[in-house]
Amino acid sequence: MSERRWTLPNIITVGRIAACPAVFLLVMAPGSALRILGFVLFLAAALSDLWDGYLARKHGWVTDMGKLLDPLADKLLLVATVVPIYLISQRPGPVGDVPWIGPLPLWIVAILFGRELLVTLLRQVAKRKGVVIAAGTSGKRKALVQNLFAGGVLLWLPVEQMAVDRGWDTATWAVWSSFHRLWVVVTLALAVFLTLYSLLDYFWKYRGILGVRV
Repeated sequence: MSERRWTLPNIITVGRIAACPAVFLLVMAPGSALRILGFVLFLAAALSDLWDGYLARKHGWVTDMGKLLDPLADKLLLVATVVPIYLISQRPGPVGDVPWIGPLPLWIVAILFGRELLVTLLRQVAKRKGVVIAAGTSGKRKALVQNLFAGGVLLWLPVEQMAVDRGWDTATWAVWSSFHRLWVVVTLALAVFLTLYSLLDYFWKYRGILGVRV
């Protein structure tokens, strides 16, 4: 019997993929309103990642198609958020920097995307040998923390702009902005660590595919 491909989790995943270009364009657009809309759409896409995984496990709807689409959706959402964050942070001006960091360093972008490239190559090698590598636990944790970082920055960008435009200078804003800055820095550090850890985890787990024997 052929595998049923268009399960509800797979449909949700395809929806997340379709949302990525819109997230990219909304975040890159000038004006706080569109960027807030981009953050809301990103939040919906990120939460759908948790939902489709839950449904697939609960109802036994795990498919090879889903194993391939889910990591693809994670990668596209990463591109749709990190690339705008990097580009905006490089612009001169009073707003747009990553809190407490300034322009997002290129080496961090290289780590985030380099890991995705290497794991994609590993999946292609595995596929040729008849093995489908699904998103593992370390990969899902990595994606979750990356989303926490990206979401923090995507919300920070329009809120910081509104703070500058409206001259917010209250104790409430000071406390909230300090917490927000801390959130961004901590989640970024964790994202970099888990990105490297998940890369090593995948290659160690599937080392046999590469002909490595220990």
